[in-house]
Amino acid sequence: MIQTIRKAWGIPELRKKIIFTLLILLIFRIGNAITVPYVNVQALEAQLEAMGATILGLYNVMSGGAFATATVFALSIQPYINSSIIIQLLTIAIPALERLAKDGGEEGKKKIQSITRYTTVGIAVLQGFGYYMMMQRYNLLAVSDPTIWHALVIIVSFVAGSSFVMWMGEQVTEFGVGNGISIILFAGILSRVPNMVSAGIAFGMEAAVNWLWIALLLVGGLALIIFIVFINDAERRIPVQYAKRQVGRKMYGGQSTHLPMKVNMSGVLPVIFAQSIASLPITIWSFIGIPAEGTVSRSIYDAIDTKSFIYMVVYFIMIIGFSYFYSTIQFNPVEIANNLKKQGGFIPGFRPGKPTVDFIKRVLNKITLFGAIYLGIVAICPLIVGKFVDNPALSIGGTSVIIVVGVALETVKALESQMLMRQYKGFLE
Repeated sequence: MIQTIRKAWGIPELRKKIIFTLLILLIFRIGNAITVPYVNVQALEAQLEAMGATILGLYNVMSGGAFATATVFALSIQPYINSSIIIQLLTIAIPALERLAKDGGEEGKKKIQSITRYTTVGIAVLQGFGYYMMMQRYNLLAVSDPTIWHALVIIVSFVAGSSFVMWMGEQVTEFGVGNGISIILFAGILSRVPNMVSAGIAFGMEAAVNWLWIALLLVGGLALIIFIVFINDAERRIPVQYAKRQVGRKMYGGQSTHLPMKVNMSGVLPVIFAQSIASLPITIWSFIGIPAEGTVSRSIYDAIDTKSFIYMVVYFIMIIGFSYFYSTIQFNPVEIANNLKKQGGFIPGFRPGKPTVDFIKRVLNKITLFGAIYLGIVAICPLIVGKFVDNPALSIGGTSVIIVVGVALETVKALESQMLMRQYKGFLE
C-alpha cells in the first residue's frame, strides 16, 4: 500500500489528485471542529457517552466524533448513505427507476444521482429535527427557553453541513483519487483511533487490566485485520467456456475464462442495517427514558440491551438475513445465465438455461452463507470482548474495522488502475 502511494506521488497528475483529496479531508476535519450555536456540548457528550451502545454511537463513530459535539458536520454522510440505499432498493421495486438505471445510459445515471441528492437533503432534515428534539428532551441546549429561531438555526446548520459533506465527496470522486464518500467515511472513523486508543489505555489502568491482556487484544486486532483483508479479496471463480463460431472466414470464441463471485459482495451494509434495526428498541427507549431499577420494564430493557446475549443472537441472525438480501439484489443468476447463453458461453458440465441457473444459485447460496458468517463473526467478536472486559466502546469496533480496511483496499486498487492506465497511454497516441 505504501509502495503504491509512493509511486502514485511520482506521477504529476496523480499527485495533484492526492493533494486535492487531502485538502478536502482537511476541510472536513475543520468542519468537524465548528460547533453549532445554542448547544451545551459538555452535557451532550456526557449524554451520548451513556447512549454509546445505541445507533447514535455508530453515527458518532462514522462522523469522526462530530455527532457527539454537535458540529456543522455532525450528520456527516449518514443521510447520503441512507439515501443511496433507499434509492437502490426503490430501483428494484419501481419499474420506472429500473428502466432509468438500466436503459437510461449516462443521462439516466445523472437523474438517479439528482434524486439521491434531493432524498439526502430530505433525510438530513428529518435527522436534524430528530437530533434537535433529543437535545431539547434531555435539556442539552445552552438556552433555557428555546424558540423556533434556535431550532431553525440548529437544524439548518446540520442540513447545510450534511449537504456540503455530500458535495465534497462528489468532488473527491470526480477530481480526486475516487470513492469520495467512502474516503470521507474512512477519514472520520480513522480520526477516532487516537481517542479510542487513549480511552482503552485509561480503561485498562482504571480496571487494573494486565498489560499482557492488552497485548493479546492488539494481536487479536491485527489478526482481525488480516482476516478481513483475506476475505475481502477472496472470490469463487466459476469456469466458463465459449463455443467456437465461424463468421465469414474467421473463427471466433473457443477461449476459457471464469465468472468471479466475491465472498463478501455486499460489503459492510448488512452489518450497518442489522445494527440499526437490532439496536432500535434500545435507542427509542434511551430517547424516552431508561426505566428505573427493579421494574419489569428495566428487566426487559436489560434483556434486549446491546450487551445482552439476546441482542447478539438477533444481531447475528439479521446480518445473515441482510447478507442474503443484498446478494440477491446484486447478483441475478437468471440474468447471468441468459447473458452467457447469448454470448455463446456455458459452464462445463451444465446445459444452458435452467441447469446453469440452478448451479449458479447453489454456488451463490454457499458463498453468501460463508460471507454472512464472516461478517457476523467480525461484528460479534468485539461485542463479546467488550462484555468480557466491561467496555461498551468496543461494540462497534468490528464495523469500523471492516469499513476502514475495505476503503483502504479500494483506494489502493483505484490508484493502481489509474497508474496502469497511464502506463498504457503511449500505445494510444
